[in-house]
Amino acid sequence: MSSVWRRSLVAGGSLLAVLLVAGVRPGALAADRLEEIRQRGVLLWGADAEGGAPYVYPDPQRPERLIGFEYELAEALASKLGVKARMVQNQWDQLIPALERGNFDILLNGLELTPQNRQRIAMSEPYFVYAQQIVTRQETAGLGSMELLKGKPVGVLSSSVAQRLLEQMGGTDLRIYPGNVESFRDLKARRIEAVVLDLPIALHYAQPDPALRFSGAPFAPGYYGIGVRKQEVLLLGAINQAIRELAADHTLERIYRKYGVWDERQEQMKDYRPAAVTEAKRISALREWPKYLPLLLRGAVTTVELSVLAMGLAVAAGLVLVVARLYGVAPLRWLARAYVEVIRGTPLLIQLFLIYYGLPEIGIRLNAFSAAILGLGLNYAASEAENYRAGIQAVARGQTEAALALGMDSWQTLRRVVLPQAVRIVIPPVTNDFVAMFKDSSIVSVITMVELTKVYGMLAMSTYDYIGLGLMTAGIYFALSYPVSILAGRLEQRLRHDPR
Repeated sequence: MSSVWRRSLVAGGSLLAVLLVAGVRPGALAADRLEEIRQRGVLLWGADAEGGAPYVYPDPQRPERLIGFEYELAEALASKLGVKARMVQNQWDQLIPALERGNFDILLNGLELTPQNRQRIAMSEPYFVYAQQIVTRQETAGLGSMELLKGKPVGVLSSSVAQRLLEQMGGTDLRIYPGNVESFRDLKARRIEAVVLDLPIALHYAQPDPALRFSGAPFAPGYYGIGVRKQEVLLLGAINQAIRELAADHTLERIYRKYGVWDERQEQMKDYRPAAVTEAKRISALREWPKYLPLLLRGAVTTVELSVLAMGLAVAAGLVLVVARLYGVAPLRWLARAYVEVIRGTPLLIQLFLIYYGLPEIGIRLNAFSAAILGLGLNYAASEAENYRAGIQAVARGQTEAALALGMDSWQTLRRVVLPQAVRIVIPPVTNDFVAMFKDSSIVSVITMVELTKVYGMLAMSTYDYIGLGLMTAGIYFALSYPVSILAGRLEQRLRHDPR
């Protein structure tokens, strides 16, 4: 056997021995992406650039390109691997599931090195030391510590360390936000009293804002790490080596100073010692349904309240719109038609943002529940107006002429002759809209409402049981919707005219 073959066998045997000692299955290397990344020439990294400053965000001067300290870090890491970096946009609190699905190679977006995260994915050595910071309005005093936040409405980023710390402490009215910007808007709109979040976010968004202030000193330091799938040992090793080299040649310090996030805490990176992580216990929500079903039902109550009240508003507003469009004077007809076209032509999400975050800028402040009802109700009013219009126009014109010939005025004709017949026609589409609203109400979670779908998401993120909880949640939605369909069918039967 040649010396080359002997050296290859020895090296291969040594690598296998190291992997076995580390508890890595030999087959795991087949799934490792390091060689694939090098062949592809691109490192795909997952992050959320929406409100993502100073991590990764659009350049205010050139919005077509991204900047941020993690954006430059990703480019430096990719350079060490001999490839280019490309960001893959993903919602922040869904980054770990997206990494597990293989949507990108690594997760680089302020992901905390916590036991909960390390149970689910493999994480690199730290590249940044963060701390938590309490932010309040400028005039607010006496909220400089976590204990002083008890009894107060406090905003946090979804799936963050701040959320876990406040949930563990208890006693606060916790408001959970999908991004970094929304909590500050609510703070300035006086809907909440404080925000707790990572220091880099506070430095970028709160420190330059004259309406806001840091309350107390930073606390609860921790580490950011880069996430990879558990089986990708070679990729993790390459990432760790690149981080060490970037720290040694002061590239990390240069990048962090550029974005104003370098401080004395960064010296603590060399003190990091990973704690032992126990294997995550697999939870079956279906087997432990007495623990999880009440939480889902509590969210379902909010969903029902929102849907019933919003549909009531939609039915009433839709009736006003159709009457104005069909029987009003010319300006009212034009306005009603314009309303329907604008509302149907713009996303519900944008309408909710305008109502919840936009109206406070002109002095109108609504709580999340009221804003959700108003947003859903006004949106569905456009659909209900079109349903009513179709029903009214389906009534034979001779019915109206006969009523007028009998001496009824236009209002009496509409109320006693046209509308009763139109109601029977519009029951199916209105019922369909009501059932759809049960599901569409999930979108109000973007304005801090915790309804059924939001509860499902929070529980699934903590238990990792998407299937069991998903089946329970789907069952609850079906249990809410099906009785509405039965009731509508019976109502149709009662109102149906005799064909004879």
